[in-house]
Amino acid sequence: MAFRPLHDRILVRRIEADEKTAGGIIIPDTAKEKPQEGEVIAVGPGARDESGKLVELDVKVGDRILFGKWSGTEIKLDGEDLLIMKESDVMGVIGETTELKKAA
Repeated sequence: MAFRPLHDRILVRRIEADEKTAGGIIIPDTAKEKPQEGEVIAVGPGARDESGKLVELDVKVGDRILFGKWSGTEIKLDGEDLLIMKESDVMGVIGETTELKKAA
């Protein structure tokens, strides 16, 4: 099923955390917290400012993002658990700084 977010909303797939610590301790499912990292899989066209002009989003499809613990609304789409959230719930994009360093 195709899904297109509206306005300044984005569709995010959570990125699962490691099941083992750096020291080799396996973390059971019951002790895991929901990951706060995700991959953007769809974006809306953007929000409108006071004059009615469309303001595009800063995040794009494929970005790896960091968001708050309670951000977004959980949905199930084609059997997959996803999140819909506003772009303002995103704290930052992960990995973009390394790309900028390589380009410089």
